[in-house]
Amino acid sequence: MSVFVGSLNPGKVRPVQEVFTALATELGLPPGPAVQGVSVPSGVPDQPLGVEETALGATNRAAAALAQSGALWGVGLEGGVRLDEEGRGWLFGVVAVAHASGVNAGRTAELPVPPAILPGVLGGQELGTLMDELLGTQDLKRGVGTVGALTGGLVTRPDVWRQALALTLAPFLHPHLYPHLYPSSELYPRG
Repeated sequence: MSVFVGSLNPGKVRPVQEVFTALATELGLPPGPAVQGVSVPSGVPDQPLGVEETALGATNRAAAALAQSGALWGVGLEGGVRLDEEGRGWLFGVVAVAHASGVNAGRTAELPVPPAILPGVLGGQELGTLMDELLGTQDLKRGVGTVGALTGGLVTRPDVWRQALALTLAPFLHPHLYPHLYPSSELYPRG
């Protein structure tokens, strides 16, 4: 194996596979690199709230993925909800990538959370479950996600993860331009 994703969710594993396949040569991997999801703890609640908690979940997942036997890369993806100054909820995600050369993290675009489900999210319920109840769908988070459901499928959850991962990998593709990567020795499961 070469790339481990800290999740078994196909809506997260598939975009990681696509990005690492497209960038395999540039990242020093063989064509069609092996990408595997693994069940690892995030160290945060099932529905993280705020940027800090969401980033911690992604970082913990990346660290645990990199710790797998045979891992060259560890990737953690964590979806979260943050509140703005006016009390509105925003859905976003954090991608953390860990490699022997360093660690980097990035964020996805944001989408407003429907006000009807925000109290449930703030009460600790997972956004995907609440959206399934609201829309009459099943296991939305393993497919197009809330993003796909609310954009008419124009932008899906895998699309958002794919874009954020590609952006997060830029420093690994051009290390001479990015001397600020955190050393991988600073990456460890926290929580």
